[in-house]
Amino acid sequence: MNTIVLAAQAAQGGGMGMIIMMVAIFAIMYFFMIRPQQKQQKKIREFQNALKENDKVLLGGSIHGTVRRVDLAAGTVEVEIARGVVITVDKTGVYADNAQSVQK
Repeated sequence: MNTIVLAAQAAQGGGMGMIIMMVAIFAIMYFFMIRPQQKQQKKIREFQNALKENDKVLLGGSIHGTVRRVDLAAGTVEVEIARGVVITVDKTGVYADNAQSVQK
């Protein structure tokens, strides 16, 4: 009988500890996963909005190229991937070419 009473008292006190644990888990996930991802996405969006001619870029399919023309109205970018080969891609599929910063 005493064990049932002790178990009931422990269950009542454990509610607050569970809430604190859930808040701590959410805070850890926010500061170590969600917030850094949001910062990275913001940086990518800023790069895409600041594209200009002759920028070295990397396309979503691992294709390196140079921006030849940016069409803000259509949201597209013309990228030269080889001499005389120009393709038109959506602006959201263009990323910064990190190979250029590695070579410097």
